[in-house]
Amino acid sequence: METALEHILTSAYKDEMIAYMHNHPEDFNEAIELAILDKQPYSWRAAWLLWSCMDENDTRLQGSIKKIMNVLTLKKDGHQRELIKILSMMDINEEYEGLLFTICVSLWEKTNKTPSVRYTAFKVILKIAQKHPDLKHEIDFLMQDQYMDSLSPGVKKSIARMMMEAK
Repeated sequence: METALEHILTSAYKDEMIAYMHNHPEDFNEAIELAILDKQPYSWRAAWLLWSCMDENDTRLQGSIKKIMNVLTLKKDGHQRELIKILSMMDINEEYEGLLFTICVSLWEKTNKTPSVRYTAFKVILKIAQKHPDLKHEIDFLMQDQYMDSLSPGVKKSIARMMMEAK
């Protein structure tokens, strides 16, 4: 039986979904669980909705960081992108931050991944490297042609802009 949240996730437009979450805060935990699970078509949509409804370093998500990290590499591209976006808005302790950095580097290096996943992963790589200057040497390695060639000119330009801002 489909829950009310699941129904909204597959039948409503974004504004309606966000309004639903604001009017039903009791369903936020269900959205977190759906985002972690692999219950399609709900799971990636739940992750997408969470990112749209969450606050910076949202306390409601703090206890789920480890679970999200544990499943991140198991998800398909769009789902991965949304989970990375959620994690990018959270204050993550150094242990998990290192793991997130490693996961994002791995995703960036997979040139067969969709550009949106790779771009989102790269944004997190840069964010973490800003906090830990000893990681900046790895960024130059990640800018090699073998990783950049498969990207569109627009994505390349965005990454170049991010690199300029990071210096």
